Amino acid sequence: MAKEQVFSALIREHQGLLYKVASIYTNTKQDQEDLFQEIVYQLWKYFDSFRNESKITTWMYRVGMNTAITYLKKSKRKEINAVPISEVVVGSSEVLDEVYEERLKQLYHHIRHLNALEKGLMLLLLEGKSYKEMAEITGLSGSNIGTKISRIKSKLRNNMTKN
Repeated sequence: MAKEQVFSALIREHQGLLYKVASIYTNTKQDQEDLFQEIVYQLWKYFDSFRNESKITTWMYRVGMNTAITYLKKSKRKEINAVPISEVVVGSSEVLDEVYEERLKQLYHHIRHLNALEKGLMLLLLEGKSYKEMAEITGLSGSNIGTKISRIKSKLRNNMTKN
């Protein structure tokens, strides 16, 4: 199979992952689409450099999150809010429990107000990534990941109880 076909199949298979990264770092649907395209471009640009030393999804998260952070810096956005992630996460959920969906929307509302690194860590945590995988993606140590996540959870808990 040609390189282009392999890459296209990879993007199709993991487009949900890429959209989640794009949605948590953007304000509008248009920005989400633009960031998604930029992430795909960066993945293509560095596709030959992927050495299979980690899972392909770990590499994709790392490129996606780094691209998102760079995209935000270039856009000179002071406050980083997201497109309603409920369209990406809750909309794809098979759970029809309205209470659960409402709580999930509230959680993502509060996640949107975190800084870029905190957003990324929460995205990875919600995706079920281990601290080891998060460390590979972010370049932080596993113990640092644990400390940061503990602090983020406390911050989210405090913010959610205030509302």
